[in-house]
Amino acid sequence: MDVDLKNQEDYNSIMETKNCKICRRLGEKLFLKGERCMSAKCAMIKRAFPPGQKAKKRRGSLSEYGKELREKQKMKRWYNLNESQMKKYVNEVAEKRTKIENVADALVQKIESRIDNMIFRLGWAKSRAQASKLVSHGHFMVNGRKVDIPSYEIKIGDVISIRPSSTKKQPLKDLDSLMKNYKLPSWINFDKDKGEGKFIKKPIATDVQLPVEIATLFEHYSR
Repeated sequence: MDVDLKNQEDYNSIMETKNCKICRRLGEKLFLKGERCMSAKCAMIKRAFPPGQKAKKRRGSLSEYGKELREKQKMKRWYNLNESQMKKYVNEVAEKRTKIENVADALVQKIESRIDNMIFRLGWAKSRAQASKLVSHGHFMVNGRKVDIPSYEIKIGDVISIRPSSTKKQPLKDLDSLMKNYKLPSWINFDKDKGEGKFIKKPIATDVQLPVEIATLFEHYSR
């Protein structure tokens, strides 16, 4: 980023503005800023229209292709995925759709099982972007072995923990306070005494309540 940053607060402010514009552009609250998205400071509460001059007049009807593109962008932003990753997951499910009972559930399960998403779901990161960065820096272990690939697939029964050398580093050293009022999803268990999370079952699409019409993703990538 070609910006002269005075300190970390400047960087956070820039990224916050960028993420808020993404939600406003797509017309959906995607919770890209963690706690801020739950507060009255959320840009989708203050300015629920696309960014830019005369933006209030710009949100009109979309073509079918435009709708598909918008849903794809929402899904990518929600899970912090790039285009190649999103396409890969959709195509993998599409190739097996004749053997799959529910393709929406299958897609959700593939993406939700990523370790960066699991770190976010455990409440150990404020956003999936932050979770991905923490994983890349090698702060976590799966079944006692270090994992530093954000797309690593967690399987049912796998145990996720924080590396001992990372427990005193921000933001992980304040884990107790972060998780104090955090409600875990039903497919993850957390052992407070051991500081370990466990993947106990695969979620389905209705569990995660995505702001996306998943069917349109398969239509978009089949073109």
